[in-house]
Amino acid sequence: MDYLRAFIVGGVICVIGQLLMDGTKLTPAHVLVLFVTSGVILTAVGIYEPIVKFGGAGATVPIPGFGYTLAKGAMKSAKDNGLLGAFTGGVQAGAGGVAAAIVFGYTMALIFNPKSKK
Repeated sequence: MDYLRAFIVGGVICVIGQLLMDGTKLTPAHVLVLFVTSGVILTAVGIYEPIVKFGGAGATVPIPGFGYTLAKGAMKSAKDNGLLGAFTGGVQAGAGGVAAAIVFGYTMALIFNPKSKK
């Protein structure tokens, strides 16, 4: 059942992104920024946490999940370390995922010889 809930939540997030790109003049970069920002805002007001509890990886793996991670890290660090923690907590919380994306992306580029689109 966990897999089905993750599939549904992740699928809804992806459908929203696709509808935004198809139905508006927003570019993928605009949608990316909108999703990260919405993940932060929805976490700050307490709406994204129940979505994460219901959908699991379906809510944390897509790009709003990155905003969720940044916001949760900033809020926790601000509680522990004050104002400076608000600025450093999000970076600390998201560092592992960013580092993994860079390492795996670089590794795949070495293995598969990427080509530019023409």
